[in-house]
Amino acid sequence: MITRRNFIGMAGGWLGSTLLWPTIQACRQAPSIPGGIVGQASGQGHRLRTMDFGAPKETVRTNVVIIGGGVSGLSAARFLRKQGADFRLLELQDETGGNAASGKNLVSSYPWGAHYLPLPNQNDPELISFLRECNVITGYENGLPVFNEYHLCFDPKERLYIHHYWQEGLIPREGVPVEDRKELERFHDLMEEYKHKRGADGREAFTIPADQSSQDPELLKLDALSMDAFLLQHGLRSPYLRWYVQYCCADDYGSSLADTSAWAGIHYFASRKGRAANASPDTVLTWPEGNGWLTRQLQQPVANAINCKSLVYNITLTAAGVSVLYHDVARNHSVRLDARAAILATPQFINQRLLPGVSRDLDYKAFHYAPWMVANLTTSASLDEKHGEVLCWDNVIYGSSTLGYVNAIQQNTALHSAERVITFYKPLLGTDTAAVRQQAYARGFDFWRDDILRELKGPHPLLNHTLQQMDVWLWGHGMIRPEPGFIWGDNRRRAQLPIQDRIHFAHSDTAGVSIFEEAFYHGHRAAQKALST
Repeated sequence: MITRRNFIGMAGGWLGSTLLWPTIQACRQAPSIPGGIVGQASGQGHRLRTMDFGAPKETVRTNVVIIGGGVSGLSAARFLRKQGADFRLLELQDETGGNAASGKNLVSSYPWGAHYLPLPNQNDPELISFLRECNVITGYENGLPVFNEYHLCFDPKERLYIHHYWQEGLIPREGVPVEDRKELERFHDLMEEYKHKRGADGREAFTIPADQSSQDPELLKLDALSMDAFLLQHGLRSPYLRWYVQYCCADDYGSSLADTSAWAGIHYFASRKGRAANASPDTVLTWPEGNGWLTRQLQQPVANAINCKSLVYNITLTAAGVSVLYHDVARNHSVRLDARAAILATPQFINQRLLPGVSRDLDYKAFHYAPWMVANLTTSASLDEKHGEVLCWDNVIYGSSTLGYVNAIQQNTALHSAERVITFYKPLLGTDTAAVRQQAYARGFDFWRDDILRELKGPHPLLNHTLQQMDVWLWGHGMIRPEPGFIWGDNRRRAQLPIQDRIHFAHSDTAGVSIFEEAFYHGHRAAQKALST
């Protein structure tokens, strides 16, 4: 199977005939679609700008305090619990999970953000231990992990709508000219070369966690280039290839070819080396609710140490450690929490406000976060229009700036229903992330509804007549963008440095790559440091 991470079998296929849909039906006026814009409690977070909180009404104490309940914060909490440490985790939202949030309706659970985990590399023993704890890895055969079949993505996995036809796999193939196929093959060979390459220091050129990658200066020079410039340097100009590589950059980074470091762009293809006894290397782990399933496994054992609806607004160093001020939203009063150490699993634009007057010798403006729009659509449509590959887990539209949609009920083997939920992903690309973010917030539900239906009209011209619900979630700061010069620049390195061995940093923006494995790694890394000082 051809997938985004495996270029096996690049031979082109014949473009079959397409079916013409009745234009009269397609032009009928669409019925009203219930729905709206949902999302995080951004209004509470924006109160950090005004600091309109009263004096603390109580003081509590703990050994370590974690601020932020995304993957990195939950990973830190897991590690502290395993060590028997006393800790508290403070989270602004009603629930933990960060950008692995999920939802549920009468049809299915579904993701609001991150929705899969590729087979993990074996060089993070804490991650492998966690996956064994929650029975994702059930054992080993011939030295390779055996994954729980329920968690491996069921077939059919991926399809691409190209030239009015659904082809298998996401790499453009149907109707692609010979010269373009040759460029796709050449790019594949180049990425395979980097995948197996080692630097002059003997380390893997690209791996996960990224900080374990080679520090060979010749390899690090790639970070100064854009992925766009890298392709042009290698004479790779095929529009099919460029669309595909941009799709991949948008998938993991929320950025375009021009706004993605070449080192990060290559990392997408060359860093994952996971293997399994019972699955091919390109298989992914997924659930109806996406990575929300993983965050729940992290959250459940530490639930009694989590305070949600807690808006942290100030952190200061004290003689005994740190003092954290936070607003208890549910009780509408402020609390002082004293701890020996703090772990900030929050992005740098938040840390800047939490640490007033603290010099960290880094430029906060160097950290840019990609905005996203995610929508969940409940429909009675089969989404199999009989022109090519049947409905898959991942369904992508060639030439679109979106990532297409995921079929949330793919893993529900016991579900026999005429209804389904599809999760539609659109990274909001643009060099000026602040301007793109503000523009997204200014647009109402009607705009996003029409935008989504317009994107899906080609493969599904009658979808609007089968929709029962459409909800939209706007991620203003969905993930860190690894722009040219950022991954191996001074600002990211300095963002990892603790303050007086009392305040430690764990957010995935300290990795420069916002993926589950990096957030998990930096969470337990920060927790180890917090306990050792």
